[in-house]
Amino acid sequence: MKEFLETYNDRNQPTGLVARDRVHQFGLWHRAVNVFLFRTDGRLITQLRHASKDVWPGTWDLSVSEHLTPGESYLDGAVRGLNEELGIKGVELEPLGEEVRTMLELPELGIRDCELQMCFRGISDAEIVLQVDEVAEVRLIHLSELRGAMCESPGSFTPWFCDRAGEIGLLN
Repeated sequence: MKEFLETYNDRNQPTGLVARDRVHQFGLWHRAVNVFLFRTDGRLITQLRHASKDVWPGTWDLSVSEHLTPGESYLDGAVRGLNEELGIKGVELEPLGEEVRTMLELPELGIRDCELQMCFRGISDAEIVLQVDEVAEVRLIHLSELRGAMCESPGSFTPWFCDRAGEIGLLN
């Protein structure tokens, strides 16, 4: 079944529903949400993207990265993503800054990803139940280890993970 995303113009006004592959092919603005989920001991939950993903397969990503469904709020998308990808419910999430515009071009794949993104932070020690067709595995990592890994092997991480982590000061 095709995934449809709500698209937006330069003034952040909805312009209609478009199939996901066409959104990325034509560089149409659409919304996505990211979640940094921590354990109470301070470790960050990171996920390894499944090898079947069309963009950045087999790379480490934030705890959750989701496109919003049509009409969905950023917070609702974050809550849905935690449940779908990690099987975690009932997390209190706080926004990390305002909505940002990001663009990622991958000409070799015919992808121009133009996203309006919002980031959230939460804490949970709940059991993780992976959505195995999306997430290959999870890793719990202390921020000092994450900083070292991102410096040593930046290509092992999605670009948006590196960007968001830097923007919110996670790598300082």
